[in-house]
Amino acid sequence: MKTASSEKPNVTTPEKWLASRLELLREEKEFTRLRDRIAERRRTLPWIKMTKPYTFDTPGGRVSLADLFEGRSQLMVQHFMLGPGWEQGCKSCSFMLDHFNPAVPHLNARDVTFTAISHAPLAEILPFKKRMGWAVNWVSSHGTDFNRDFHVSFTEEEIDRGQVDYNYTKMDFPQTEAPGISVFARDDSGNVYLTYSTYGRGVEVVMTTYDLLDLTPKGRDEDDMEYGMEWLRHHDRYEHALAAH
Repeated sequence: MKTASSEKPNVTTPEKWLASRLELLREEKEFTRLRDRIAERRRTLPWIKMTKPYTFDTPGGRVSLADLFEGRSQLMVQHFMLGPGWEQGCKSCSFMLDHFNPAVPHLNARDVTFTAISHAPLAEILPFKKRMGWAVNWVSSHGTDFNRDFHVSFTEEEIDRGQVDYNYTKMDFPQTEAPGISVFARDDSGNVYLTYSTYGRGVEVVMTTYDLLDLTPKGRDEDDMEYGMEWLRHHDRYEHALAAH
């Protein structure tokens, strides 16, 4: 892995640095305005009324999709990659939930409830949740069509055939579980609607560590890796985390 000083930096005077910084700032402001326009358009997407009676296994018993709102009018779901029989959850989805976990009280304050949903049975979810120290609500869709209907779970046969339905297209996918984020709304009559779903790199919206790395000289520093996020570990499996125990 390259160090920050492995390539000779372009060292200049404060005056020239400021000129370059102001030029970049203009592009950054264009990006900010574009992001605001996209967010506004996202909020104007039409809704889909949820008519299938999905239920989920929780420590308190079986609950409906409407129950997951916990009295609020908006629900954000992380489709967390943890399939039946897996020894542990996906490290990238764990990276996502590391960022969601502290955000939950702030989401609640803005009328948004958060829930992680996985295909694995609840008995396989809870030990991993305890290991990772997350305080979020996490339920199981095992035995239901929920993951299939949201195109985040596939059969081994579908993987072998290739071209599964993911991220609004047909593609090859390496695993039977896939990541995503879905957002739902509930009206005063109790009707539930799907308002938005995002997949693939769309889930980076919650990975604010990447946004912070993008500010640094080395950036994400993944170009020489076999695949993106190869460096990533569960937060209790980094060398510094293991050394602390």
